[in-house]
Amino acid sequence: RMQNSGSKPCSCPSLKLREVVSMYFTLIAAFLVILVVALQGSVPRGSDFPYKVPLDPQGLLELSWNVSYPEQAVHFQLLVRDLQFGLLFGMSDRGEFENADLAVLWSDGHNSYFGDAWSDAKGQLHMDSQQDYQLLGARRAPEGLYLLFRRAFSTCDPKDYLIEDGTVHLIYGILEKPVPSLQAINISAIHGGLQRVQLLKPNISIPELPSDVKTMEITAPDVVIPSQETTYWCYMAELPEGFPKHHIIMYEPVVTAGNEALVHHMEVFQCAAEFDSFPHYNGPCDSKMKPDRLNYCRHVLAAWAMGAQAFYYPEEAGLAFGGPGSSRYLRLEIHYHNPLVFKGRRDSSGIRLYYTATLRRHDAGIMELGLVYTPVMAIPPGEDAFVLTGYCTDKCTQLALPAAGIRIFASQLHTHLAGRKVVTVLSRDGRERQVVNSDGHYSPHFQEIRMLKEEVAVFPGDELITTCTYNTQDRSRATVGGFGILEEMCVNYVHYYPQTQLELCKSAVDPGYLHRYFNLVNRFNDEEICMCPQVSVPQQFYSIPWNTFNRDVLKSLYSFAPISMHCNKSSAIRF
Repeated sequence: RMQNSGSKPCSCPSLKLREVVSMYFTLIAAFLVILVVALQGSVPRGSDFPYKVPLDPQGLLELSWNVSYPEQAVHFQLLVRDLQFGLLFGMSDRGEFENADLAVLWSDGHNSYFGDAWSDAKGQLHMDSQQDYQLLGARRAPEGLYLLFRRAFSTCDPKDYLIEDGTVHLIYGILEKPVPSLQAINISAIHGGLQRVQLLKPNISIPELPSDVKTMEITAPDVVIPSQETTYWCYMAELPEGFPKHHIIMYEPVVTAGNEALVHHMEVFQCAAEFDSFPHYNGPCDSKMKPDRLNYCRHVLAAWAMGAQAFYYPEEAGLAFGGPGSSRYLRLEIHYHNPLVFKGRRDSSGIRLYYTATLRRHDAGIMELGLVYTPVMAIPPGEDAFVLTGYCTDKCTQLALPAAGIRIFASQLHTHLAGRKVVTVLSRDGRERQVVNSDGHYSPHFQEIRMLKEEVAVFPGDELITTCTYNTQDRSRATVGGFGILEEMCVNYVHYYPQTQLELCKSAVDPGYLHRYFNLVNRFNDEEICMCPQVSVPQQFYSIPWNTFNRDVLKSLYSFAPISMHCNKSSAIRF
């Protein structure tokens, strides 16, 4: 049996129920529900949940959901395959169990209870005075128990998580023993974890596929997933000889059955056209055996992350591949996340491309916005929210974009491990007009190409400003910009049409002004910092004593100093 905060009075309350009801302080008495019977009311059907993701690595908990923009609410369906004494499900800023917003189902061994709860900074659970997870139903099925509940995007309750565009860190926990009350649940002792998803999927109409559409699967060749937590697997595939130009108009994941919880994300890259051939390779991307030439396969054709659906190009555009000036070689990269260290699992996952020989009106293009990969942009250690901004200036768009402008329809945000937030805004005539893409809970472990809710038109003279927020509280020395995983990036790969020659529109601080900063630090600090030209910029950053003065001056340097602008065509030639 299950109690839920509702409107019907409860018949024959037991002592335990009275205790629970008193915890609902401002709420009306709860009512009993027999789990097998679904509640009355609007319960969406199973087919009404288009999005699905496994929560835990074993696949015991499976979440499906739908988004109602008219109601400004999300409906969740949680399948529990092996229910013991209850579970926790919820959301928090970065996937921690402290300061989390939770829906809790628990049993004291006799009765079952459901409620909206929150955890404080110490991880102690409290019943929420405003119940915003609404239980709509529960039903048993051969595969397990289905729980249906609803949650508004915004509840105006300070204890609740605000569901926004971008990444959401979902958390779950399984109760393996009965608990006398909600407060008795010890968060640190339960078996739990986190899963990242984009909850608010764009509500876009799916374009019709043409009659001559063909498919091609770029998949791993039955590889054995290594028995370690994290593996990036690389596999080289090639297009047939003389493959003419086609447009990719859609792609979707192909995930080997049983491996849904292990395949974390996948990307297909096209190799650089300047090389006639690329070596065959099938192995870990970080292996010493991997040929160096594979580093020239960096042009993204498709990217998928767990919880994502099929990706569709708008009707007017397709992504060109094949034909002259286009490499026949493709690199598939799969990130396997195997925290339970399963051994001997075989996998043939990958991406299925849908393509057509009937070319659409426009080629789609990909443009890099943000910061140039350079050590002149750095983040001091011990910062909780250090902000860096990269500009695509009005001068560059004026030179490079057609008079009719371009339309951005998708975006992939990218930083390395210290990135926490990324946003790109469009500015016109010195005023912010529109957010292109924003992720306030960004995670470097969850990077997918996201279709935008609506296309963003960019005209000559517009500016695109990309801002990244970093956390370096766990680091003892400065983090500089660069390609290494412990260096940083701030990039938004925007997908747009019609394709132009502009492939990169990014900035960095003017190096001359940075040199003045180092001189200033030298003058104001007792410790000598070698500013001799032969010392590299990273070495100079590493030798700075990070007192408040040096931090604040660097922040203001980055916000007022002139910038060096990169407005580049594909072969790194500047406009």
